[in-house]
Amino acid sequence: MSLLPYAFARPFLFAMEAEDAHDHAMAWLARSQNTPLQWGYAQRQVLDPLTLAGLTFPNRVGLAAGLDKNARCIDAFAAMGFGFIEVGTVTPLGQPGNPKPRLFRLPASQALINRLGFNNDGLAAFVANVQRARCRQSGADSPMLLGLNIGKNANTPIQRAVDDYLTCLDGVYPHADYVTVNISSPNTQNLRSLQSDEALEGLIGHLTERSALLAQRHGKAIPMFIKIAPDLQPDQVAVIAATLLRHGGTNGVTWGVIASNTTTDRQAVQGQMHANEAGGLSGGPVLAKSNAVIGQLRAQLGANCPIIGVGGILSGADALAKLKAGADVVQIYTGLIYRGPGLITEVAQALLASKG
Repeated sequence: MSLLPYAFARPFLFAMEAEDAHDHAMAWLARSQNTPLQWGYAQRQVLDPLTLAGLTFPNRVGLAAGLDKNARCIDAFAAMGFGFIEVGTVTPLGQPGNPKPRLFRLPASQALINRLGFNNDGLAAFVANVQRARCRQSGADSPMLLGLNIGKNANTPIQRAVDDYLTCLDGVYPHADYVTVNISSPNTQNLRSLQSDEALEGLIGHLTERSALLAQRHGKAIPMFIKIAPDLQPDQVAVIAATLLRHGGTNGVTWGVIASNTTTDRQAVQGQMHANEAGGLSGGPVLAKSNAVIGQLRAQLGANCPIIGVGGILSGADALAKLKAGADVVQIYTGLIYRGPGLITEVAQALLASKG
């Protein structure tokens, strides 16, 4: 267990404006990783190995993308006991994101609303940070896996979105254990339109072709995941599943899905302060919606397509519900904000115990 209980730090962080607290926390993690201060949050990794998409996950608990957009704190999160970490979303060029304020807490529901808008320092800085992570360097004794999450710049026309994704894929491929294609953030205009039939077919087709070429160039084939929204109708989920099945295995490229991103639905938080802020809602209110999408995906995709379940995990029981719905492994984000690093161990132990 970490030496500094999160219950002590949380009141100070929650007294700040939400994005200021996030920035302070990330700066602290960046400064303290690989120093004696790291023992304030370091935890023993729960071992629960699983082979999925050709990768060996040391346990089934991951960090969702969005918390460490610039890949500055990989070593810090590795020390917390995650089995895998996903960083980003990165875009080809750096961009400031949407105007502030753009991050809001809804404590009564253990939820967040964000409209950050892929704020990041750009692909070159992102890759440089990944390369600096000690746990990713040659000879490092770390079984943790790393996913790199890619997106498009806000000012790139949606008709040219594929160009941005291909640029990012070229840049991150050599450094990733898997790559996630984010087409489901509600905070970049028209991005979710890429989940539609024709647009999705074109995007997945181009990325599959490029991934096969990159596998030859770099001497390794890595799986690709697409991250989707929880607000999709069953017919839309069916289109996504059919597209993944059509391209999965093409030229040796494995496709999986991450379900799900944040929701634009506010029904579960009506009447709460900030409930009507624009952006994506994450945390407790997303659990049932994301689980429903996971269940639909598993029914459509069959047993072999990898599914990463994310959305609303605030306890070990919530993570078990994700697996029951059809996920293979899970990710947390908002739960980490409300519960702290102890949630990682709780979830990992609950999933291990469920194996009987």
